[in-house]
Amino acid sequence: MFNIPNILAFIRLLLAPLMFLFLVNQDASIFEGIDRSWLNYFAAFIFVVASATDFFDGYIARTFNQVTVLGAILDPLADKMLTLAGFLGLMMLDWASPWAIFLILTRELFITGLRVSAMSQGMDISASWMGKVKTVVQMIAIGFLLMQWPGGTVLLWIAVVLTLYSGYEYVRDFFQKMSHHPID
Repeated sequence: MFNIPNILAFIRLLLAPLMFLFLVNQDASIFEGIDRSWLNYFAAFIFVVASATDFFDGYIARTFNQVTVLGAILDPLADKMLTLAGFLGLMMLDWASPWAIFLILTRELFITGLRVSAMSQGMDISASWMGKVKTVVQMIAIGFLLMQWPGGTVLLWIAVVLTLYSGYEYVRDFFQKMSHHPID
């Protein structure tokens, strides 16, 4: 049950709140005496490590046939927690547009609900190629915004467009599968 891909996804689950802690508690007494820029670097480092686990857990699971039901639950949950921590932290620091974050998070919640609904009816709506691209662009945008590099805001809005488009693809696929899979 707990194979290497699942352990990596679980590590990502633990790293997401740690990154969020560094982002949003920069004035807390636990960080007294530490320059804010270092806290941002720590948050960015944690984010990069967590993002790398996303690549490796999927690669190992597919390459070594270690795909499990637990992994199918943990991996997307860990991805959502990581991006949620990044986006909310950035928004709280006023480094990211609240509208962009609202659109991304609304789509994520809606599609998660849609996928759960599909699974309850025996349908598989797996992540599409565009869904994977969307996740990568979201993670790159978060990284750029965390480091306050030029182009971070542009990448964020590109991520919004890709996020909404991949959401459209999920909805389209859901209704196509529904038309071939009537509810009992």
